Amino acid sequence: MLAVLKQAWSEEQGQDIAEYAVMVAVILIVVVGTIRLIGSNSNTVFSNVASAVQ
Repeated sequence: MLAVLKQAWSEEQGQDIAEYAVMVAVILIVVVGTIRLIGSNSNTVFSNVASAVQ
């Protein structure tokens, strides 16, 4: 059991996967935040245009 844990701890491929997972999580947070910001701003713009047309 100890040998398996040492091998898993020293294995570099697992570290690469963890780094990629962190990068993907950060990118998703930025994308979701941007979409939410653009979505609320575009909703306001379309509401103002609709009010002006009426």
